Amino acid sequence: MSDKTGRGSVSADVADRLSEVFDLVGPLYRRAYVRVERDVAAEGLSVGVRAVLSMLHGRGPMTVPQMGRFQALSRQFVQRMVNDAAARGLVETAPNPAHKRSSLIRLTEEGRTVIGAVLDRERATLRGVDGDLTEDDIDTCLRVLSGLLAVMDD
Repeated sequence: MSDKTGRGSVSADVADRLSEVFDLVGPLYRRAYVRVERDVAAEGLSVGVRAVLSMLHGRGPMTVPQMGRFQALSRQFVQRMVNDAAARGLVETAPNPAHKRSSLIRLTEEGRTVIGAVLDRERATLRGVDGDLTEDDIDTCLRVLSGLLAVMDD
């Protein structure tokens, strides 16, 4: 793959195969969205609030702008999701030593419990994936998708 720094490039045949990846990513995203939307309803969450909780669970306290950049979402959308999560007692603000006006958002104990239950259910579903996959397969998939994401960051 090639990026803005000019590192590497792929052949036309590999580019054609990467098109096959794109052809799968769209339907996968849409199906996953519908599945997550249905599953998080058990917790009374929206997909957006679930995304905020999951991000904080995996990355620790973050500011709203950081979350927006990480997910390529508008700050305003993320702020609405944070407000929804805060209204349910799932997140709280904390002082940000790096920036007085941009508080850190962190999970509450209830937020950790809720996202833990959601992630446990999602992992149970993912255990249904073909058992022939290896760690190397997953590493390769992550490397390819990360490379595609980087190319799209222009």
